[in-house]
Amino acid sequence: IILGTGAAGLALAATGTTLVSRRLLRHTHGLAPLELARMYEHHDAVLHAVREGVLITAADGRLLLANDEAKRLLGLPADAPGRHVRELGLSEQMTHLLISPEAVTDEVYLAEDRLLAVNKRATFPRGDRGGSVVTLRDTTELAAVSGRAEVARERLTLLYEAGARMGTTLDVRCTAQELADVAVPRFADIVTVDLLDAVLLGREPTAEGWRHLRRAAISGHQEAMPMYPTGEVITFSPGTPQMKALQEGRGVLEADLWQAHGWQQQDPDRARRAMEMGLRSLVTMPLQARNVPLGVANFYRSTPSPAFGPEDLSFAEELAARAAVAIDNARRFAREHALAVTLQRSLLPRGQPQQDALEVAWRYLPAEAGVGGDWFDVIPLPGARVALAMGDVVGHGLHAAATMGRLRTAVHNFSTLDLPVDEVLANLDDLVVRMDNEEGAEGGGEGHEGEGVTGATCLYAIYDPVKGICTMARAGHPEPVLVRPDGTVTCPDVPASAPLGLGCYPFETAEVHLSEGSRLVLYTDGLVEQRAHDIDVGLDRLRRTLSEAGMRTPEEACQAVIESLGPAHPTDDVALLVARTRRFPSARVAEWSVPSNPAEVPSVRARCRATLRSWGLEGIGFTTELILSELATNAIRYGLPPVNVRLLYGRCLVCEVSDASSTSPRLRRATTTDEGGRGLFLVAQFAQRWGTRYTGRGKVIWAEQSLSDGPSAAMTHAPVDALLEQFGDATL
Repeated sequence: IILGTGAAGLALAATGTTLVSRRLLRHTHGLAPLELARMYEHHDAVLHAVREGVLITAADGRLLLANDEAKRLLGLPADAPGRHVRELGLSEQMTHLLISPEAVTDEVYLAEDRLLAVNKRATFPRGDRGGSVVTLRDTTELAAVSGRAEVARERLTLLYEAGARMGTTLDVRCTAQELADVAVPRFADIVTVDLLDAVLLGREPTAEGWRHLRRAAISGHQEAMPMYPTGEVITFSPGTPQMKALQEGRGVLEADLWQAHGWQQQDPDRARRAMEMGLRSLVTMPLQARNVPLGVANFYRSTPSPAFGPEDLSFAEELAARAAVAIDNARRFAREHALAVTLQRSLLPRGQPQQDALEVAWRYLPAEAGVGGDWFDVIPLPGARVALAMGDVVGHGLHAAATMGRLRTAVHNFSTLDLPVDEVLANLDDLVVRMDNEEGAEGGGEGHEGEGVTGATCLYAIYDPVKGICTMARAGHPEPVLVRPDGTVTCPDVPASAPLGLGCYPFETAEVHLSEGSRLVLYTDGLVEQRAHDIDVGLDRLRRTLSEAGMRTPEEACQAVIESLGPAHPTDDVALLVARTRRFPSARVAEWSVPSNPAEVPSVRARCRATLRSWGLEGIGFTTELILSELATNAIRYGLPPVNVRLLYGRCLVCEVSDASSTSPRLRRATTTDEGGRGLFLVAQFAQRWGTRYTGRGKVIWAEQSLSDGPSAAMTHAPVDALLEQFGDATL
């Protein structure tokens, strides 16, 4: 019709064609038909090749487009495009998503057994045409990988916590319990740890005792399970997972305990009850360090927890390896600590020495971190006297214990010489200086425990029960505490001198008069100087405790002090000694002066005979007269006046003869032609022991005789006067 109108129609047709061409160019961005067809082919290929599902819906809910991935993820039929969304059989959640106009960003939807990450936007940005485009991404595998990664992170965190929590104490049982506690409940429901007895005792384990393990720790809800209790010895049969783990040196997995015949045969009744209560899975892991088996760790899971799988073995192995190192360190420390404690206890007094002057009790607490050099001693001296020593060597460990042993031996030797208290400390000071010099010369400090200055403190006291006087001196040691019979608690004014090893002698002494029943308390700084308070606070607590204890026995006083002041976890050794004084009965002391005339010796024997008769000791009259006669004759002939005789009747009979001379007698063997020189030899033969001690006014020669039935007590001889008249006085 247009063409038929002539030129006007042709002009109008040309105008319409121009308008259509312009609109097509605008929508096709100037692409030629061939290029446009090729572009749509590429878009279609990409649309169906991508690994994301793409769906386009209209405003009325019809599905306009679905690529192959979307059809696969949602299970759509081939003719789905063009149909309404509600006709596609999708879940209510997915149907609502597709027809709803709301936008969605990275939300997760469940389609059958798949987790889909969904994004939804309007088809046109202005939203005036309706419709939307939806993209779907399958995240099921990513979620599984993420779950495994989360489990891995949790187990790494658990291993880190295990490293921090295990081995906090160098105690085998505590470390085993820490392993059990750290694995419950984040890895297992119940954990038991069974160790060889040798490990618990600190000894080197051997393969001989593998079948007999002792339960060292258990954690979890074991009260609901028939488990072996802590401390019980378990004898494992060869087919059990525990024995397999020990013999093969690797973990054993029993995913289903109902099928674990070896585990059930160990204790069928106990195993049946445990499985009926829900126990379902087990991982047994050997504990070994330096290729030495220490025991096994058993990890159990019960319902509803999932059973152990092969992936759990590697984690249990890592956990057991860390625990084994901590347990072995604790075992080796226990062994070294036991050796040091054994050495130190062998160097300390093992029993009460026989003496009449003091009633003594003591306590010794070694430090948890290692033994130290604290020591004490009670040493009987001639003349019914007793020496008390309390010392502390600087440092801990075997070096300190060995040094303590040397000092204690030296104190015994110096006390045998009956040296004054200040001279004993002076000799100890020289010994410590010499030991330090020896270590420095040999280079023993390099790489060795206890390097540097040895150093030590010491308090040395001598108590005389006849006079009731205690002479004390201290070298850097805490001052003693005195409890009077009336309950008054004081500190004797004993001058403080420098510690041993500094060469700062002379050491000052103090004499304290002690009434009968007084209690002298000696201690080391570990008792009163703790981290919680300083030494002054500790001393106040000690005085208060002794005051509240009243007039208890030394044993009870020691117990009260330890309960009040003894640290629960001592970081330093603690030594405590309580001595209650006795006075020597005056009725059992006989003392008189002897003129410097040999003719007075028979009168000495006569008075001795009368004294022994009054004491009921006629049975040893012969030997006593002989000993006293020889000592008195020697003092009169070779000593200086005044000459005094003293007899002490206690556990033994002591004969003492003193004079003003400082010349020491010497035992020698007289020949057959010598007229004298046999006196001291006779004294040594008839006395239990004898010796010489020096005083400020001369010397005292003493001899002790045992009062128990023995050869000397049973001997019957002629009177000494008649014997001497026949053979003459034997002299020194």
